[in-house]
Amino acid sequence: MKKLLLSISFLFLLTQTFAQDNEKTGLAKAKVASERATDTTKAGWKRTGNFVFLLNQSAFNNDWLGGGTSSIAGNVGLNYDCNYSSASSVWDNKFIVAYGLTKVKDKDMTKTDDRIEITSLYGKKSGGNNWYYSAFLNFKTQMDSGFDPATGAKISHFFSPAYLQVGPGMLWKKSDNLKVNIAPATSRLIFVHSEFTEGLPDGVTYYGVEGGKTIRYEFGAAVNAYYKFTLLENVSMENILNLYSNYLDKPQNVDIDYQMNMVMKVNKYLSANIAFQAIYDDNAIKAVQVRQVFGLGFNYGF
Repeated sequence: MKKLLLSISFLFLLTQTFAQDNEKTGLAKAKVASERATDTTKAGWKRTGNFVFLLNQSAFNNDWLGGGTSSIAGNVGLNYDCNYSSASSVWDNKFIVAYGLTKVKDKDMTKTDDRIEITSLYGKKSGGNNWYYSAFLNFKTQMDSGFDPATGAKISHFFSPAYLQVGPGMLWKKSDNLKVNIAPATSRLIFVHSEFTEGLPDGVTYYGVEGGKTIRYEFGAAVNAYYKFTLLENVSMENILNLYSNYLDKPQNVDIDYQMNMVMKVNKYLSANIAFQAIYDDNAIKAVQVRQVFGLGFNYGF
């Protein structure tokens, strides 16, 4: 009897131990399943965007002795992201359009911003963490005509110039807010209208396009990086960096395009915005182009 009782007690304790182990295993599996379920909610399409209208004004009456010139400026911008993700692939799409005008007293109205940019980046999961085989497309142009401030001559208009880049590569993506794409075999096409290249003297080009031609082909390496983070509460900073080196002509002269967009929210609809852009492209001008816009305006996120 004692042996039987001992056996039953042993079996009971053993059963309890197995039950507890199974319960722990079940809880662990449930936790993993819950985490996987949470992860799957991130799959599919994710769309975010921001529309902003900025207004800047300076006004002085005729009796103002401190000096100054009345002016008014306005900027409209749309920054829209449409991204897809699954367990094995990602597809990120960004659309940027911006336009701005300024009017200084007794002078003609001039542009302060004019951009259309479309970027599409597809990645297929590779063996390493956060690494993808990738293919990307980037297109840039402007909407309105541009004029030389010194002579008033037209120097650009819609689709002149326009830039198209496409190529395979490798994508490292930590999140939608942090990613770097490296494309060592990128083709780039520069499109211009014939009105700007007809009659150009030998050795003179228009955005790198030779006289009498409308297209310039380049082949090189491209690096595209994106980083967006929260700087302070209600203050976000978006950084976009594009680098390109043309293997076929002066590869040491790397084209640089850096954009910074900072949004400082006052409330749901009002914000202070700072936009900064620096460009170096010796096909356009052998100098650094800088654009900076600051203003308080209407902001709508969706």
